Amino acid sequence: MGYGSKNKEKVIYMLKSNGIELVVDIRRWPTSRKEGFKKEELERWLKDNGIDYYWLGELLGGYRSGGFEKYMESQNFKEGMRKLLEIAFKKRTCILCLEESPKACHRRFIAEYLKREGFEIAHI
Repeated sequence: MGYGSKNKEKVIYMLKSNGIELVVDIRRWPTSRKEGFKKEELERWLKDNGIDYYWLGELLGGYRSGGFEKYMESQNFKEGMRKLLEIAFKKRTCILCLEESPKACHRRFIAEYLKREGFEIAHI
């Protein structure tokens, strides 16, 4: 999910409508000019709405030297994916970033990776 044009209420509605139990934030720097979307704020209002939060931006965040596709060859990326899958097997999970369209966001590479591994992906 990209939250770019959404407010908190819309995000909560979309997450709950899709049965999401855990949001994994994959922003490299978990801050935002958009009100309510800084890491601490996001974590708080998700929890208030019964949704867990986990930050994996250090391992799965974008803006990588040489590009994200090159970064996907690294041990850090593989560790990030291992952690993502470990927690996603326990709870219905949504990865979250700013960019509205997955085509304009590094999460498309994560989604493609997961599809190749046999997982079903839905962009909400």
